[in-house]
Amino acid sequence: MYNILVCDDEKDIVSALKIYLEPEGYRVLEAYNGQEALDILDREQVHLVLLDIMMPKLDGISAVVKLREYSNVPVILLTAKSEDTDKVLGLNVGADDYITKPFNPLEVLARVRSQLRRYMRLGGSSAGDSALSIGGISLDDGSKDVTVDGEPVSLTPTEYEILKLLMNNPGRVFSPREIYKLVWKDEPYGAESTVAVHIRHLREKVEINPAEPRYIKAVWGQGYKMERGKKNEKT
Repeated sequence: MYNILVCDDEKDIVSALKIYLEPEGYRVLEAYNGQEALDILDREQVHLVLLDIMMPKLDGISAVVKLREYSNVPVILLTAKSEDTDKVLGLNVGADDYITKPFNPLEVLARVRSQLRRYMRLGGSSAGDSALSIGGISLDDGSKDVTVDGEPVSLTPTEYEILKLLMNNPGRVFSPREIYKLVWKDEPYGAESTVAVHIRHLREKVEINPAEPRYIKAVWGQGYKMERGKKNEKT
């Protein structure tokens, strides 16, 4: 059973999400501000967080910042339509996705399943999975380890899947819509800004100079690609 932490200062929203999630077999943990959410994360095993942005005591953005200091658990932000700037900020500090209120129950369940699949794949290992190496970046899909010039790098599940997609297809240009469909497993509404934020965050972790990337290149008007390096092979 997966444990999902739902955090929103509106109790009706928490109750509604609980009604959607529990029949699917999820155990729902409830919190009503960011600090309560962090306290639960300290004492419970949580597999996914649904987190409101605007909350008292500790808002959702600040909670994500603190959470990312020690955990890569998937975070889906719950946002109002007027909070576009906060959505981008939330993705920048480590959230994996967002859902706009009022939300469709089917969309909530689809996004939860998608994030859980990625998270559990990242957390597991299986014999025989291949490793990828391009330039100084190495990705072992068995152990889910990523290193840059021999140094370990901590990626969120979404960042990991984007990197793996690009490394598996060096030189191929993927549009933001293609990346969104392949990584998020969802229709690419708002794909450009969401993917751009995750690419920027990924570059900050794997590039020496994110402003002049060696590996993850933007192709103007088309999308992104992994630049072929001297060490461009599966091992």
